[in-house]
Amino acid sequence: MGASILVSALAAAFGVILVEVTAYLAAVLQSDPFIGDSEVLAIVVAILSVLLVAVAMYVAAIVTANTFSTIIAGRTRRIALLRLIGASARSQRAEVTGQGFVVGLIGAGVGLVVGVGFAALGVLAGELLLDRAPAEFTLVQPGVLFPVVGVVLTTWLAAWIGSRRVLTVTPLQALGGSVERTHAEEAGRRGSHVGALVLIVAGAALLAAGVLLGLITPLGVVVAFFGGLFSFTGLATASPLFMPRVLRLVGRFFGNEATARLAAENALRYPERSSRMAIGVVMGVALVTMFAVALESVKALLMRQSEGESFAPMDAFASIMMVLVAVSAVIAAVGLVNLLTIGVVQRRRELGLLRAIGLTSAQVRRMVLLEAVHITVAATLTGLALGIAYGWIAAQSLLGSVPVLPDFEPAGLVYPAVPWIPVVIIVVATAVLTVVAAVTPTRLATRVAPVEALAAD
Repeated sequence: MGASILVSALAAAFGVILVEVTAYLAAVLQSDPFIGDSEVLAIVVAILSVLLVAVAMYVAAIVTANTFSTIIAGRTRRIALLRLIGASARSQRAEVTGQGFVVGLIGAGVGLVVGVGFAALGVLAGELLLDRAPAEFTLVQPGVLFPVVGVVLTTWLAAWIGSRRVLTVTPLQALGGSVERTHAEEAGRRGSHVGALVLIVAGAALLAAGVLLGLITPLGVVVAFFGGLFSFTGLATASPLFMPRVLRLVGRFFGNEATARLAAENALRYPERSSRMAIGVVMGVALVTMFAVALESVKALLMRQSEGESFAPMDAFASIMMVLVAVSAVIAAVGLVNLLTIGVVQRRRELGLLRAIGLTSAQVRRMVLLEAVHITVAATLTGLALGIAYGWIAAQSLLGSVPVLPDFEPAGLVYPAVPWIPVVIIVVATAVLTVVAAVTPTRLATRVAPVEALAAD
């Protein structure tokens, strides 16, 4: 459970730091003589603070749920054996759920300590570097309890939802090698697909409503936020239907060698597993891109109001927000490494069979690496497209009613400002992520001898 504790700790620390830093930045911006009295800015900062913490919890929930679902899938055969010797499904589910609660509790406690520690260092640095550092600021922010309690509850809920599989495990599965749903089984789950479609449609409607409401009040971004939440949840739920096909399409650009074709086909054979790996990267890239576009659009509009003059507080705010949001990509990266590693462990029999029929160790390592490359490239492209769209909607719903010079009329249509340098950094970072994430799994893929792998439980 070490990887799950790490994910929970990162998520909790992320949320705590967001609460502390956004509160501090709000105090810094309010102390600025040029923009400190702006009621619109106060509303924008307050909304961003709440929404950023909510985003942190959403990232934590998705990554933790994916991690626990993979762990449960890997323990299916063990659960089946226990069922075979008389253990009840109810007792097995209670055990898994209890482990999820303990993991969340430990991770949240560690994250609280780490988050407050980093926030204290940040405040100290602000006092040394800023000319108008707020004199009265305390790290005792009631909002820090929200991410801490949220991580405990989301981890427990993820374990409870993931443990539903325990109720359907049969003793016969103790003899099988596959613990993931196949493409045919996933296509037959019509109930979850209908629910995903409802979420996507409802989310799209809320996004449109947020854009229209944003022409009247900045609170339109709140409506758009829930639209993004619903629509992305729907996309994440339906990802086993479309993500494997995207992965397979990307795989065609890697040639027709046996290892490349095997890597591409593996994505389609077990869509639930491949989509679980991809959706975390999609979420991380989309989140960073969305905030980059939204913040750049906010900055461009504020510069128009100040007749092209840039000011340090807003630049600092944008930079720190980007760094904080980038932490979500780190959480997604940890999830990808964990899922790739667990996936290789679960596939020891499959990899052993490939070795037994003639594939060399180098070919098996190349296949696992190409799977990681497929996931990263497809997820990055999908995340960039979603991030730019969500970023423009966020900027439009937030800034559409803001008065601008020279007539102080509402801004109306806000054109998205895409910061290309951060986008390039995202692409390079995800490429590095692929290499780093695939190191451990590729080593594990060839560490066990073919005969030993075929005989493994």
